[in-house]
Amino acid sequence: MALHHYLCTPNHRNLEYTIIPMKLLVCISKAPDTTSRIAFTDEDTRFDEGGVQFIVNPYDEWYALVRAIELVETEGGSVTTITVGDATCDSIIRKALAIGANDAVRINAEPEDSMQVAKLIADYASDKDFDIILCGKETIDHNSAAVPAMIAESLDLPFVAFATSINADGGTYNLTCEASGGTNKVTVNGAFVLSAAKGMSEQRIPNMRGIMSARTKPLQVVEAYADATTKVEKFSLPPAKGDCKIVDADNPAELVRLLREEAKII
Repeated sequence: MALHHYLCTPNHRNLEYTIIPMKLLVCISKAPDTTSRIAFTDEDTRFDEGGVQFIVNPYDEWYALVRAIELVETEGGSVTTITVGDATCDSIIRKALAIGANDAVRINAEPEDSMQVAKLIADYASDKDFDIILCGKETIDHNSAAVPAMIAESLDLPFVAFATSINADGGTYNLTCEASGGTNKVTVNGAFVLSAAKGMSEQRIPNMRGIMSARTKPLQVVEAYADATTKVEKFSLPPAKGDCKIVDADNPAELVRLLREEAKII
């Protein structure tokens, strides 16, 4: 698989070329708006969704989805989104369609852990010949950054983590990735999975035409069969922040004492 497949067939002294556009799959998830009140229910074993405004996970939307749309706009092809969740996800899926995705798939299951989500997505994608599977680097609610790598492992595909740019050159993809202390340059030939980080693209606001067309774009619902492999024992909020202590600029010794004895960082 590559960005474009060129199939050449002799026809007397000429050659016939058939271009097969690339197929991109973008994994998107539902996430609470960052201004939402965080609370738990069922003896602190479930997130309380009451009154919460949900959005497309920003890493999925701003970086993975928008960059995928940009690639097909310049090179040709299609973008399919995939989401693991119930019918409450349909509104955020329609937003992804309004931004520019061609169609969408929703796997009808309650997402309970990373392995379950990755398994369901990988099983769906296994026979679809997607050229690239794009994910945001993490979700803003769980922050595990585990699903993209698990998808790649399940499909036995190369995985590129924390990609900040991608360019296509025929069947070759050149990527830049975040790395400790700098960046890595990566070249991939053929199908692969990537997790997209800040820098991959810019947020795109859906226009009225996109919003109207999203209503009629295909949204396929697939029944799930993989169960979660873990169980949540309890959620808890982080401890409340302590009181702020102000140290006079003329008293650095007191600042050092506080850092050493109370903050315990020196």
